[in-house]
Amino acid sequence: MDKIISYLEELIPNPRCELNYNKDYELVIAVMLSSQTTDKRVNEVTKILFKKYPTLESLAKANVNDLKDIIRPLGNFNKKALNVKLISEKLLTDGGKVRNDREFLESLPGVGRKTTNVVLGILYNENVIAVDTHVARVSKRLQIALESDNVLEIEKKLYKRFSGEELVKLHHRLVLFGRYYCKAKNPLCKDCKLKDICKRSFD
Repeated sequence: MDKIISYLEELIPNPRCELNYNKDYELVIAVMLSSQTTDKRVNEVTKILFKKYPTLESLAKANVNDLKDIIRPLGNFNKKALNVKLISEKLLTDGGKVRNDREFLESLPGVGRKTTNVVLGILYNENVIAVDTHVARVSKRLQIALESDNVLEIEKKLYKRFSGEELVKLHHRLVLFGRYYCKAKNPLCKDCKLKDICKRSFD
């Protein structure tokens, strides 16, 4: 596993979340919106969304049809627009802050384990790892997880294999590695230093 860590550190020395946000609740909303779409597209939408509705109060009071129009480019916009409004309302009733509280975060509409882990890792530096499509794909290719493993099983195997590592940075590195190098289609295998342990090499 040292080989994986070393190579990812070499390839991506300063990993960070590519979603744009300025306030804690903006991160929650942005990560929720990122499901089944790209961070780039989410950033284009949230730039408009957070400019028009610059506070939790304004988001909570927003007309849901207007939210749908803004969020439409992301797909599944009906549900996501309603989630934006409901998340804002629930955060307001809880004091307007995103708490370091897994149970509370997972109770927010449209927020599951992956989103919660991203938020806890970024806002509170909790030693957690979130399994999205990129992390899942890379974990399976590098034979950390089985093809049949679900996201929770992959997460548990990552904790076991990389115990003691700074998991927040590892999460970002795995995401970026999957996004730009170990891509779903046309991965950049030629110069990859992990070829010898990659499942693709044995297929």
